[in-house]
Amino acid sequence: MLTHMRREINEIPEAVARLLDRSGDAIRRTGGALREKNPAFLVTIARGSSDHAALFLKYAIELTTGRPVASLGPSLASIYGARMQLSSAASIAISQSGKSPDIVAMAAAATKAGAVTIALTNTLPSPISDASTHPLDIMAGPEIAVAATKSYVNSIVAGLAILAEWTGDAALQRAVADLPVQFSKAVELDWQILADQLGEAESLFVLGRGPALAIASEAALKFKETSGMHAEAYSAAEVLHGPVALVEKRFPVIGLAARDAAESSVTGILDDLSGKGALAFVTSDIARSATALPFVSTGHPITDALALILPFYGFVEAWSRSRGLNPDAPVALNKVTETQ
Repeated sequence: MLTHMRREINEIPEAVARLLDRSGDAIRRTGGALREKNPAFLVTIARGSSDHAALFLKYAIELTTGRPVASLGPSLASIYGARMQLSSAASIAISQSGKSPDIVAMAAAATKAGAVTIALTNTLPSPISDASTHPLDIMAGPEIAVAATKSYVNSIVAGLAILAEWTGDAALQRAVADLPVQFSKAVELDWQILADQLGEAESLFVLGRGPALAIASEAALKFKETSGMHAEAYSAAEVLHGPVALVEKRFPVIGLAARDAAESSVTGILDDLSGKGALAFVTSDIARSATALPFVSTGHPITDALALILPFYGFVEAWSRSRGLNPDAPVALNKVTETQ
């Protein structure tokens, strides 16, 4: 019998197709609002998996538009009452439930400060939609498993669709439109080779660069949530500035490399770690000594990075069960976390 998490992973291609089919008008309106605003910079407002989606969009926006993107701490509004200067900005708030008080408070503060405010949520209407000028239903559908999967992916796809509309980037528009097909391939990939070698490991690193760093951050969180494993995400460059001291013989390190300008750098670092005795894995076919993990090439460097999360989700759900755990109901976690 499939877990709720596995069913929801399998539903990702359909959920993305539904989003692109039904939210087209909202995507066009929001992209148009960004063109009219022409923001000097953007800010993001999110926590947990949603914050990892925001990190992905940060890299995508910076790489595509050259506009800087910063993450705002929600407590700036909910606890500290700070007044932000956002009249020349746009903001993107991401919340599955649309009702976490600190996220809502920061989104409302951004709207009051004059920003064009976008809310990506799986719940409309909701407090986050009321607090924002441009709410968008990510159309992920009901998500029962505590660990977010399809809502994480749909949040990013919604953001990428808005970005493509804003900029008129035809290559990105085509890549986003093709994601249901690409994700149907990615969800079928098998990372059993990773499970076979992890053994009794209780700690590991997940590495990436650019948009793939956001995928690494999400992967590390899912290890903690579903499998009780200590996992840390690092830039493949940053890991060399101290954390690498923890990488002893047979210490697992997973490198998430997309088909982009950072692939050779990420893969080279994983090869070096493998040469020093680490259990090194990487999503690349140019690895010399690190173990290659299967991936889907989408034809665009940004969507290539996003497609990496699907085989990982399938792996970590099965890995959780193999450890005698229930990935649908992680210990001490709730589906909706409301923070002040």
